[in-house]
This record gives sequence, C-alpha cells and structure tokens, in this order.
Amino acid sequence: MRDMNQIESNPADCNVPPMVMTELPNVPMLLGKAAFKLGHYNIGDPLPALAARVDGLSLDGAHLKRYREICGFDSDRIPATYMLLMAFPLFMKLLLCKSFPLRTMGQVHLRNQISVHQAITIDSRLSISASVGSSELTSRGLEWNIDSIAEIDGQVVWSSQSTFLNRCKTDIKREVTEERIASGDPQCWSVSADMGRRYARVSGDFNPIHLSSFTAKILGFKRAIAHGMWSKARCLAALDKSIPDAGYSVDVSFHRPLFLPSSVLFYSQQLEGTHSFSLFDQSASQMHLEGAIL
Repeated sequence: MRDMNQIESNPADCNVPPMVMTELPNVPMLLGKAAFKLGHYNIGDPLPALAARVDGLSLDGAHLKRYREICGFDSDRIPATYMLLMAFPLFMKLLLCKSFPLRTMGQVHLRNQISVHQAITIDSRLSISASVGSSELTSRGLEWNIDSIAEIDGQVVWSSQSTFLNRCKTDIKREVTEERIASGDPQCWSVSADMGRRYARVSGDFNPIHLSSFTAKILGFKRAIAHGMWSKARCLAALDKSIPDAGYSVDVSFHRPLFLPSSVLFYSQQLEGTHSFSLFDQSASQMHLEGAIL
C-alpha cells in the first residue's frame, strides 16, 4: 500500500525526454498565460516527471550588473542566486504544461537550496535544465520540488532545489513549531516600496503580488511583498566577502512575507563552520527567513 504522505513522480514518466529549447522563454509572456491556468490536482496523485532544458546560454554582462546592483552585491563573481533567476523561465514552462496538475499562480515558495560546485565566469557557455522532483503531503497541502542544474561542457557546476506549497486540505495533523528568536547585533535595512517592481524588471517575475498594494490586495495580501529570492540574494550580498567562490551550499526557509515598504533586521553568526543568518521585522518578533551557508 502506498504511503500517501510521500509521493514520487510517476515512474512511468521517468524516461520522458526534456523539452529542449533554443533560448529561454519570455517570463512576462508566460505569466500572462499563467493567470488563466487552473489546477486539476487530486490528493495522492503523483506529479508528472516533466523537464526542460536550454543549451549554449551566454551570460549578459549588463543584465548581471543590474542584478548585482538591485541585490547589493559589490564583487565581480556570479552570485549563486543569479543562476536560479536564469532557470526561472524553465520553471514557468513546466508549470504551464497541460499535464502539470497544479495551478500556476498561488504556489507558495517555502524553501530554496543552492549548491555551487565550481565557479562560473561571465564567459561561460551554460546548459541549464529544470525538472519536477518529488512531492509530499503535509498538514498545509502538497509540498513539491523543482530541481535545476547548470552545466559547463557536461559538468554540473551549480544545482538547486526549490520547494513550493500547493495549499489544499489534508487529514495530516499540523506539527507545533517553536517561534524563532532573534539574537546578536543586527544590521537595519530599509526596503523601499518599489523594490518589487525594480526586481521584477530584472528577474522578469511580474507577479502582481510584488508590484503594488492595489494588485497585491486583489490576490489577498494587505500590501505588495518582496520576492523571496530577492530577500535571499540580499542576505548573501551582505555576507559576500565571507563566501568562497565555489564548494558551498546555501539553504533558506521562507517564513513570512516581507511587506513593502519595510524596515528589517539582518542577523548573522558563524558557528562550527556554518554561517547562519536570518531576517526579522523591525521589532525582531517575526522572522521573514532563515538560512545557512554550509
């Protein structure tokens, strides 16, 4: 009898070849289509083993510079989070497949893990792919993964797993979690009201929840919220001088939306080879995200 809590991709689809594209899809165009896609997911159904790939990609120096500026990076290397931005159009392509049963809009980004295996340079020629990974039923709904990798000459130089939540009713009992407590001396950051729009112009992610209070309220938020991956990148930018060029992973869990505008507190500490960090609201009572560099 199948364990209904852990749901793997359909074994029958494991040999399905990836969609191979000659260029990255246009994200704003895909988002326009996403607004009209409804889900047809049934509890317990496996997700299809979909994958997409683009070969021979070159990095755009001007675009990379804009990304570094909006996130606060001041070094010349390729930020680990930038490669996820490159893979994001493939994410959207997978979500819009007819065989993918979850609605496109409304997926909640819970966690993101990135590993940098080898340094990537601006003149690198990359192959980037993304695939639907495993899924698991929880008290809040279906948690599911998208796995992505970047390769140079067939060698994996970067990899990532993003975990999303598709809210739906389950019979699983909710676990009680302890409230996180801030500790240490923080940096105070001001996040402007237009940060969502500014990051959208770089990332292509024009989801209305990030653009203005008006569009966010239509989708159930009291104000616009910052992109989760901007928040992660901003934290890494603050620690950039202590991060190696390669051979590390950075894991983040997203807890609460960061409403715009906001003042936030950034905490970090080094413990036994692990650099942990967190982002709290101005009162240090509510955590937006927590992460670790390993």
